[in-house]
Amino acid sequence: MKLSDFDFDLPEELIATRPIRPRPAARLLVAEGDRIRDMHVRDLVDLLGPGDRLVLNDTKVIPARLTGTRARQTPQGEAIARIEVTLAEPRPDGRWSALVRPLRKLRQGEEIRFSDRLTAHVVSIDDGRAELDFNLKGEDFDAALAQAGAMPLPPYIAQRRAPDEQDREDYQTVFARRPGAVAAPTASLHFDDDLLARLAERGVAFTHVTLHVGAGTFLPVKVEDVTTHKMHAEWGEVSAEAAAEINATRAAGGRVIPVGTTALRLIESAADPDGLMHPWQGETDIFIYPGYRFRVTDGLMTNFHLPKSTLMMLVSALMGMDRIRRIYDHAVRNRYRFFSYGDASLLLPEGRN
Repeated sequence: MKLSDFDFDLPEELIATRPIRPRPAARLLVAEGDRIRDMHVRDLVDLLGPGDRLVLNDTKVIPARLTGTRARQTPQGEAIARIEVTLAEPRPDGRWSALVRPLRKLRQGEEIRFSDRLTAHVVSIDDGRAELDFNLKGEDFDAALAQAGAMPLPPYIAQRRAPDEQDREDYQTVFARRPGAVAAPTASLHFDDDLLARLAERGVAFTHVTLHVGAGTFLPVKVEDVTTHKMHAEWGEVSAEAAAEINATRAAGGRVIPVGTTALRLIESAADPDGLMHPWQGETDIFIYPGYRFRVTDGLMTNFHLPKSTLMMLVSALMGMDRIRRIYDHAVRNRYRFFSYGDASLLLPEGRN
C-alpha cells in the first residue's frame, strides 16, 4: 500500500480560509454505499433519527500560538530575537513540547518573554522541538495564555492569512468543555445550538468523549509504505457513562456515528475486538488504514482531508479506496470547500445498519 495511492489533485482555490455562516449552512456530501447526494449540514435532521447516536469530541482548543522575544548578551550589547512558538503537547509535569521558529535562535536555559505576565524557560531542545517550562501554571497560565496567545490555525490557512479575533469563535466547537487541544475537531465546527436541539427533538442521542488533538495531526506522512508510518500519540478519555451509552445503542441496533476522525479514533481505541466499549483513559496512537476492521463505528461525519494524509487513509478504510476516490472526485468537481474551515461529508458504508 503506497503513499501515492492516497493522492489526488486539489485546486488551491477550494481550500477554505473562513467558515460558512451560519455553521449548519455548510454543504454536506452524503455517501451511502455507492450513492452520493449533495445536501447541507442542516439536513442532518432528515438523515438521522431515533436510534442514532452521534459521538462528539468536547475538547477545547487553547490559543496555542505565541510570539515572544529572546534577549541575549553579546560583546556588542543586548541582542533581541523574535521567537514564534506553537504549543504542541502538554507534559505531565506541566511543561510543554513546542514547535519554535527559528529554533536556531534558541539555546537551552534561555528565557522567552511573551507578555508582562507570561515567560518560558527553555529546558531542552531536541528533534526539532523545544521543551518549555512556563512561569505560570493552572488557571494563572490559562488566563495569561488567553491574553497573549492566538488560535493555532492549520498551516494551510496560516500560510494564507494571520489568525484574528474571529478565529477564537470560529475555530471552537459550541460544545467545547475541556481545554487541551492545539487543533480543532473540525467536523464538529458545523454544529450550532439550534441544530443540536433539533437533532435531539428528532430523537438523535449524543455522547461526549475527549481527545486533545495535537499538532502532530498536521505532520506529513514521509514513508512510501504507509503501513510503516508511526502515528503521533494524543491523550483521550472515554468515561464509564459514555461507554455505557454507546454499548446501549449497539445493543438496541442503533447506529454509532462519530463526528470527526478524532472521535472515531478514540472510540475505536476504547473498544475491544468484539465491539464492546470500555471506560478508557490514556494516549492513543491508533493508525487506521485500509484493511482495518471497525469495532463500533457505523458511519462518520468528517470534513475533506489533505492528499496523502493519515485521515485520507482512515476514510479509505471506512468506505473502500475506490469509493473514496469517487467521493473526492465528486467533491472537487462540485466545488466543495476543503479542510478545517471547509464543508463536510457523511460517510455511511454498506453493510452497517
